[in-house]
Amino acid sequence: MRAGSEERRISDGLELLYREHGAALMAALTRVTGGDVHQAADILQETAIRAWRHPEVRNAEGGWNRAWLLTVARRIAIDHLRAARVRVIEVSDDLLEARTARTEDAAQRAIDRLEVRAALASLPETSRRMLVATYFEGRTVAEMAGALGIPEGTVKSRTFYAMKSLRRALIKRGYHGTGL
Repeated sequence: MRAGSEERRISDGLELLYREHGAALMAALTRVTGGDVHQAADILQETAIRAWRHPEVRNAEGGWNRAWLLTVARRIAIDHLRAARVRVIEVSDDLLEARTARTEDAAQRAIDRLEVRAALASLPETSRRMLVATYFEGRTVAEMAGALGIPEGTVKSRTFYAMKSLRRALIKRGYHGTGL
């Protein structure tokens, strides 16, 4: 019979705690957790358990000290937030492969840019200008022909031979990137 009365006393004490302080604690914890009511409810539950383990906090009428409850709840919330920051985020194999591929692609693009710039610098001025204007500045064959005062066919053949020279310069540098 004693065990049943002890359980009833615990239940009544927790009901009193929730009735008197539950709404205020839940509102404060919801703000602290950035609106996560589920996490706030978990912290409220842990606060109630800690309060029950410290009967000295109750006043003579059996009520709970709200300031103490808020302090304990705040500390528990801080512990939860710190733990969440430290926790390792698990990533599935698919996400990991996609992330690795993006990183490798970015690294490869950076290497490609460096190699192309170095190879471009080794070309004669006319070839370099032709490639820069066509591929980097986005000028059309007609625009290049008008700017240089030469026929469009000549622009096409100069661009073709400039690309061939660039390819040879890249190979000479030992670069064998994709698309060569």
